[in-house]
Amino acid sequence: MTANSNSQSKIDSEKVIAERLNGYAALFGCIALIGAYSTTGQIIPGFV
Repeated sequence: MTANSNSQSKIDSEKVIAERLNGYAALFGCIALIGAYSTTGQIIPGFV
């Protein structure tokens, strides 16, 4: 296996956008989890 500079793969811009949106959604979920826990003291409010 030899590295060749001509064989670089191109990443689709749609995949980059999808992964970035996925990261934003995960970050929003973590922030919502921290907010719910700090205000109610429960990980999932209303679920016993």
